[in-house]
Amino acid sequence: MSWLPSRLPDRRGRVYVVTGGNAGLGYFTAEQLASTGAHVVLASRDGKRADAAIRSIRARLGRASLDRITVDLSSLESAEAAGRAIADFDRLDGLVLNAGAVTGSRERQESVDGLELVLATNYVGHFALTARAWPILARTPDSRVVGLGSLSTELVRLDPADLMSERRYGFFRAYAFSKHALHGFTLELDRRARAVSAGVAGVLAHPGYAIDGLTPVRPGVVSRGAGDRLYGATTAVGAQGKNRGAASTVRALLDPTVVGGEYVGPEFLTRGRPVLQRPAASSASPEFGAYLWAQSELWTGASFDVTAG
Repeated sequence: MSWLPSRLPDRRGRVYVVTGGNAGLGYFTAEQLASTGAHVVLASRDGKRADAAIRSIRARLGRASLDRITVDLSSLESAEAAGRAIADFDRLDGLVLNAGAVTGSRERQESVDGLELVLATNYVGHFALTARAWPILARTPDSRVVGLGSLSTELVRLDPADLMSERRYGFFRAYAFSKHALHGFTLELDRRARAVSAGVAGVLAHPGYAIDGLTPVRPGVVSRGAGDRLYGATTAVGAQGKNRGAASTVRALLDPTVVGGEYVGPEFLTRGRPVLQRPAASSASPEFGAYLWAQSELWTGASFDVTAG
């Protein structure tokens, strides 16, 4: 039977963490997960916005099981603290690496740790968070880590030697590099976990071309201005709302027929029901995965050993 986003399985008793769950794709991922009866934790930098998202979900679903945790992924200290807090959970069935910077400066900026800001926020913080949360993932049967991919990886050629954009900077280039890195990390995590039978699967998902103009309004969380509505009307043939984009992430997390190392995205690339796709070959390669893992340990100053669960 094919996967139906409108008929999600019952997941009562399961626990999922969604980074950036207070807005956009992350919000709709959290809303859809909460509809399964699961306990959903919104990992967000802004507590007030996370509280607004929780109120919105409960207004639609009633007594949804929700909580929040504070994390600023641009800070290694914050990411590691959040990861340690998550590791104290009783279980963790899924960790969704969704949050990230989607707009930014024309000039290269650095994080508090001296890393290029876009890569630090979208990828390095997620590496640190996952490393610290790993013990509870490894102890929870059939847990998953879902990395949010992007079509930008098909548009920007990977340059592993310049992931920090030290030689050349452009925001979209840096954004695509951060998504190449998240691709590489998620698939390398799956390879390493599989090699030691850790019982944790790494799965990729991408939302297609998901825009605000086609996204349902959620008071206090998601709004659509006149400009958004106009843009949505002019791009409706090749785009979809963020609620539909989130369906790929939810399938990657919940569908038992999707296995580690696979990539879920819209059927028609930019829009459509979630089906299996192929990631960019460059960032999916084991060679890049091994290189990236070593670099990530250098950037964070911490070892991530998947046998240490």
